[in-house]
Amino acid sequence: MNNTETEYRQVIQRCKDLFLKKNKDYGTAWRILRLPSITDQIYIKAQRIRTLQETGVSRVGEGIEPEFVGIINYCVMALIQLELDNDSNEGPPRIDIPADELEQLYDDQVGRVIDLLFAKNHDYGEAWREMRVSSMTDIILMKLLRTKQIEDNRGTTLVSEGVEANYMDMINYAVFCLIKMSSADVVSA
Repeated sequence: MNNTETEYRQVIQRCKDLFLKKNKDYGTAWRILRLPSITDQIYIKAQRIRTLQETGVSRVGEGIEPEFVGIINYCVMALIQLELDNDSNEGPPRIDIPADELEQLYDDQVGRVIDLLFAKNHDYGEAWREMRVSSMTDIILMKLLRTKQIEDNRGTTLVSEGVEANYMDMINYAVFCLIKMSSADVVSA
């Protein structure tokens, strides 16, 4: 495994561990959320990151890293929602998902995102390693605004990728930020 894959998988494992622990505490109550509500939760986290980057002050005691973890996990939730909603358009959503099934759904979505990462990383030559964490935060916010617009347009786009691609990109940028923040060469300005 190359360094990027190792680092990426370590970040994802940390996110997955938290996701599964929260599932033990709360179950899959998030299944009741419509996709725009999940998008708004991600937006809140990204906006808080930007505020903390600009002010350097946290009044609730949590830093930036947990917010990036939250972005990753909410994006995975959104991808799971998309998959389950596409599989069953009849009746209300199935709220309770057994833990083993949920873990498999998480792994399946992350596997698709990792495949996207390798394709893009090849084409872009790991350009993200030279980017600032603050710039990647801005890109996540931009992708959220695009996603909100697509949702407001009921999923209709003329030439753009849909919400799924945006969620996948947001996961990758959030992972990149966590990788950069954990390394000695952090550039946050």
